[in-house]
Formats: sequence, structure tokens, C-alpha cells
Amino acid sequence: MDIVTKTSRLLIQKANMGDTAFFLKLLNTPSWIKFIGDRGVKTEKQAEDYIQNSLVHSYETNGFGLFKMVLRTALEPIGICGFIQRDYLDHPDIGFAILPEYEGQGYTYEACCSLMEYAKKELNIEEVLGITMPNNTKSRNLLTKIGLLESGKVIPPSKKEELLLFSNKKSHP
Repeated sequence: MDIVTKTSRLLIQKANMGDTAFFLKLLNTPSWIKFIGDRGVKTEKQAEDYIQNSLVHSYETNGFGLFKMVLRTALEPIGICGFIQRDYLDHPDIGFAILPEYEGQGYTYEACCSLMEYAKKELNIEEVLGITMPNNTKSRNLLTKIGLLESGKVIPPSKKEELLLFSNKKSHP
């Protein structure tokens, strides 16, 4: 099962090739498309490639990545949460997404809190960043709720739009 950490309601696990249907669904939700971007994942094969090239590759390269949030009671994946090491950021940033039917129930907050602790204690990551579109109020609120402060703006090389930058360290520029 490759459990990374647990909360009272969730198992936080590494993704695997058995998760293609879940990722196919998640990556095509309206909020993913709007706030994260269309990854062009429309088939099971493309979902497998996404899992291997994005998630598994990050676990192998960085020792962390985006993990599945799985309901402990139903053993059903409901979202993702974890860390991404981007070329244009000095430190990993926390990322998250959840299926629409599970929004607003505190699951993502629960996963983020657990993973922030995991980052500090297990991965020895002291500074965690967060990025989001200025109009993504839910993400901005969650980043603040888990202890990150707005610390500036960043324009990713692949995009033309400016993103808000958050950090859990006050000293971040």
C-alpha cells in the first residue's frame, strides 16, 4: 500500500499503476482544468503515463511527490496532496486537489497538516512554498490555514500568468 502517513480519516499513499481510473477522473474535473490546467489526460494509457512520469518519477528522484488521499473506511482515493520540486522554485511547494464530491469536508486540510509535519520530521524540509492563481480563493485560504504566508509573486516559465507565492518562512522574499 506504500502508506506515507495517516490521519484520523485518511491514508496518505504513494500512487501506483492501479490508480489510472482515479487519476483519469481527477485530472478532468472542472476545478483541476480551471486552476491547475488541462494535462491532456483523456485515456487510461495517458493516465498511466501521468502516474509514471509525474508521480512515480518524483518519488524516485526527490523522495517525495503528490500522494493519494484515501478514505480509511472505504479505501477509496478522493484526492491528492504532496510536494512538487519545480525548477523555478528554490524549495518544494505543497500541492493538492480533491474530487468535487469531497470538497468542503476538511479532507485536504487534514492531509496538508499531516504532510507538513511529515515534510519537517521525515524529509527534513524546513521551507515549504505554495503557489496558486490569484483568483483561486479556496487554495489561498487553505495555504494560509496551514501556516503559509503570502510572500510574493512568481511567473512560471511555461505560463504567462503571475501566480501568488506563499511560504511557511517569514524570511522568504
